[in-house]
Amino acid sequence: MHVLVTGAHGMLGRAVAAEAEARGWVLVPLGRTDLDITDLTAVRSTLREHRPEVVVNCAAYTDVDGAEEHRERAFLVNGLGPRNLALACREMNAELLHVSTDYIFDGRKDGPYGVYDDPCPVNVYGASKLWGERAVTSLTARFYIVRVSWLFAPWGKNFVATMLRLGRERERLRVVDDQYGCPTYAPDLARLLLDLIATRCYGVYHATNQGVTIWYGFARAIMKQAGLPARVEPCTSADFPRPARRPANSVLDPFPLRETVGYLLPYWEDALERCLKEMRKEGLL
Repeated sequence: MHVLVTGAHGMLGRAVAAEAEARGWVLVPLGRTDLDITDLTAVRSTLREHRPEVVVNCAAYTDVDGAEEHRERAFLVNGLGPRNLALACREMNAELLHVSTDYIFDGRKDGPYGVYDDPCPVNVYGASKLWGERAVTSLTARFYIVRVSWLFAPWGKNFVATMLRLGRERERLRVVDDQYGCPTYAPDLARLLLDLIATRCYGVYHATNQGVTIWYGFARAIMKQAGLPARVEPCTSADFPRPARRPANSVLDPFPLRETVGYLLPYWEDALERCLKEMRKEGLL
């Protein structure tokens, strides 16, 4: 398989590139300095040069709070970028796997969100990602849209890394306890994404590690598994105001993921244990 990965230096892109390389796939890993996906001419030129069978789009503007102030940039990267990739993939007869987010939902549903539940984002980031989804589905038929949530890895900026840093610096941490979701380990997700590509079953999917928690519960598990003494205390979202609203419930129902690839990802607690083990191995913990 010949795969081109955008956002290859980011948290998920790095994991996808490593997984593709481990499988012996022909890999073209491109960071933001290698390819600006908001430039259609550059996208077309790059795909004509490399002629990949599939493009995995991990490039994204992921600063949820920053998107409120930098709306145009968020829509350029998260909306126009996927549109450009979809157009170029259609012209080159290539497949496109586009990574989206749980934040396209408003969080008001009582229960997990299915792949065909109506989106209704409550912040600019979610709106920009939804724009990208709709661009992809309207411009090409050979697509996989995979919505993920609460992504973490041994590298990059993410909740686990932040909690570990704060847990070393402070005796007491306050973490919100009224937002529910599913933590997702980037290396686990990368393996699943490439397995999904191998099925050739196009469509929309939800992919997270199994298990539901709140940010407070996630933080407590991090402290416990890392052996840090910091005390984690619950607070409400109202106690911790931020520029962008977050959905209270962004739990994603994986159906029909198991029916397509044959398995679901491990539980998030197991993934967290493996993440911390890798961080210790690399001297990051």
